[in-house]
Amino acid sequence: MNAISNPLALIGRILLAWLFIPAGIGKLGAGFAGTVGYIASKGLPMPEVMAVAAILVEIGAGIALLVGFQTRWAALLLALFTLMAAVFFHNYWGVPADQVMMQKLMFNKNLGIAGGLLAIAALGGGALGLDGRRRG
Repeated sequence: MNAISNPLALIGRILLAWLFIPAGIGKLGAGFAGTVGYIASKGLPMPEVMAVAAILVEIGAGIALLVGFQTRWAALLLALFTLMAAVFFHNYWGVPADQVMMQKLMFNKNLGIAGGLLAIAALGGGALGLDGRRRG
């Protein structure tokens, strides 16, 4: 298993980054107003600031995860971000009945993603990244 651990860790980082980086980029430009509006619709304070924070986390920590730089911290930050998104934006317990199934699916998806990110935070991102090169 050791022979494939590092390539599997790299593939895992790529697949997780694939989720966050495009989402952050999509919030730039024309997508920014929609993001601010969505955050405001949930009753959260300072939606513009939160939108900028979301962009920075998704793109910044997403790239760090992708290239394996400060991988454990990037994964931990993304896990916390994902858990907060689940609670605030996919609160299936507080939506109309016709939305419960989709929001519960999205909530559970976010829990699974956070679980994978927490595993990376605990175990590291493998040797195939900038963190691994500094050790070697």
